[in-house]
Amino acid sequence: MTSTLAIVLLSAMAAAAAPTPCENLISLSLPNTSITSAKSFPSGPYMAQGQGGRQQTGPIMPAHCRVAAVLAPTPDSHIEMEVWLPAEGWNGKFLAVGNGGFAGTISYGAMASGLREGYAASSTDTGHKGDTAAFGVGHPEKIMDFGIRSMHEMTLKSKAIISAFYDRAPRLSYYMGCSTGGMQGLSEAQRFPMDFDAIIAGAPVNNQTHLHASQIKKMMDIIADERRFVPADKIKMIAKAVMDKCDASDSVRDGFLSDPQMCKFEPADLLCKGGDTAGCLTAGQVESLKAAYGDTLTKSGQLVYPGHPRGFELNWRMPAIGSEPPERPLGSFRFFGHQNNPAWTWKNFELDTDLALAVKNADYEALSPDLRAFKARGGKLLIYHGLNDPGPSPLNTVNYFEEVRKVIWPNQNDWLRVFMMPGMDHCRGGVGPDQANFLGAMERWVESGTAPDRITVSRVTDNGQVDMTRPLCPYPQVAKWKGAGSTNDAENFTCQAR
Repeated sequence: MTSTLAIVLLSAMAAAAAPTPCENLISLSLPNTSITSAKSFPSGPYMAQGQGGRQQTGPIMPAHCRVAAVLAPTPDSHIEMEVWLPAEGWNGKFLAVGNGGFAGTISYGAMASGLREGYAASSTDTGHKGDTAAFGVGHPEKIMDFGIRSMHEMTLKSKAIISAFYDRAPRLSYYMGCSTGGMQGLSEAQRFPMDFDAIIAGAPVNNQTHLHASQIKKMMDIIADERRFVPADKIKMIAKAVMDKCDASDSVRDGFLSDPQMCKFEPADLLCKGGDTAGCLTAGQVESLKAAYGDTLTKSGQLVYPGHPRGFELNWRMPAIGSEPPERPLGSFRFFGHQNNPAWTWKNFELDTDLALAVKNADYEALSPDLRAFKARGGKLLIYHGLNDPGPSPLNTVNYFEEVRKVIWPNQNDWLRVFMMPGMDHCRGGVGPDQANFLGAMERWVESGTAPDRITVSRVTDNGQVDMTRPLCPYPQVAKWKGAGSTNDAENFTCQAR
């Protein structure tokens, strides 16, 4: 009798532990979670939602199970997420992907890329719809969902769904995102260090509200005084002057700076000696350029946000006279700070008070340099940033890296590396190479113990041809030409100290 009961219990346990068919995941019970869809898809072209509801085809996707869910960690939460699971050939790993801007949509394209690499991949809309901060009016919990909770909650639920589908948990968990996605990655390392084994954070907007305050302040100064406006032809003239002075400092003239912090160009170098001409800057225009390079400070001299390095000039976001600052930075103050109070407009913006109010109402920035818990659990962190980024300054990433080194210890190469990308704009694009396989580099670091001492980055032409490769070097090293061989070939460069 006892042996018969044991056999029955063992059989029941085995049945319960068996992999769950895709469509049956609709009945999976998870805390604060409603699974809204669980469907199998055969191998075929990737179908992405286009503008106006049109469908666009893409690369071939492997057969997979697609699970959608709504998460409600608070009564006011409505976080939509999806996790895509390879039907066969799963690599045993989980990949979470981040968002951009104020999010408001699931990052389907990044999920599709992960799926094609054999990952179970997931993404979230962060708890609202639309790339605007308007969702935060009257909804403080939704702000916290956007800034902190959604990625963590999605990660927990994704792992549970993966475990149910495959009857085993992922052996490794990776995260990858850029811009807001970079902030999400740093937030995870700081607040939820057990969520991921490895995090790739690109161009992290880890202090988003501070960035927005700096952007508005600098733009308002130009909008309010037309003497500070710099026309497009003069921006090109400035960019040429910077390249003329500093481009060859790394012994290669290639149209971008490999180490802009060493560039000694000063705005006053272009100050008009007589009247205003196309080849010089007026006093007001010099002040605008100084502000673009300079730090934004509070009245008491505290750093709000660092300026941009030399070399970014062609990406300088110059507001038009009579315009207003862009909607995205304004949203942090219009919707988060002032809760859409009609009595407040951007013309009333005051740096110190408006920044303090927005941070009070939307305290989600990923500022802590204390990553000891993430390091202790064996986590690996790779941060990258384009040196020509016109949005979040690469100098902000440098500052964060230095703060981490102060808190923990100066030499952190065994778990943390930062790669600055010469000539790259925000996350991608620009005059320099911008195509690098960071995920592959991270996999080799985590799974084979091969640290990324250099990563090859490529520049791809419009017709798909690679016309330049360079090595990315762990900061503060920079790539130096050996003095022989093509300067478009990464093999002819070495990573050296400054």
